[in-house]
Amino acid sequence: MRPVLRLTSAALLSTGLVLSLAGCGGLADNVVQGVVGSQVEQFSEGAQEQLREALGGIDFTTDGTLPLGFPAEVPLVSDDVLRGGTAAENAGWAAQVRVADASAFADAQARLEDAGYSASGVSADADAGFGIFTSSAYRVVLTVAKDGDAHVATYIVTPA
Repeated sequence: MRPVLRLTSAALLSTGLVLSLAGCGGLADNVVQGVVGSQVEQFSEGAQEQLREALGGIDFTTDGTLPLGFPAEVPLVSDDVLRGGTAAENAGWAAQVRVADASAFADAQARLEDAGYSASGVSADADAGFGIFTSSAYRVVLTVAKDGDAHVATYIVTPA
C-alpha cells in the first residue's frame, strides 16, 4: 500500500473512532466506508462524493469561495479555495485549499493551535499530514496530501 494511502486510510479510520466517540459517527462512517481502499489518485473525488452523501446531498462549490457559513474561527493555511460544501442546518462544512506541498500541514497545524485549537491524532511525514483539532466551538479534521499534480489541504469542520 502506498504511504499516502496508508496515512489517509489510517487518518480516516482515526477520524471515525474519534467522531463516533463524540457523537458524530454518521459523518465519519460514511466518509470512511467510501474512501478507505480507494486509489490515491481517486482520493479527492471519492472523498468529495462521500462528504456529499454524509453532508446531506449538497453540491460542492468550485468557484474559489468558501462554502456558505464556513466558520471564520477556522483559520485556513491558504486562500486558494478549490471546493467546499455545507451540510443542512450548518451541521458541518468541508473546504479544500491548494497548498505548495505537504509541509503546509505544519503551518496549518500552527495556525489552528494559535487560534486556540487543541491537537490530537497528529501524524505527518514528507508526503502527507493528518490531525484532529478541537476548540470549544468546533472540531476540525485536517488532511494535507497530494491530489494529482497539486497538494491539497482538506478541512472537515463540525460543531463541537
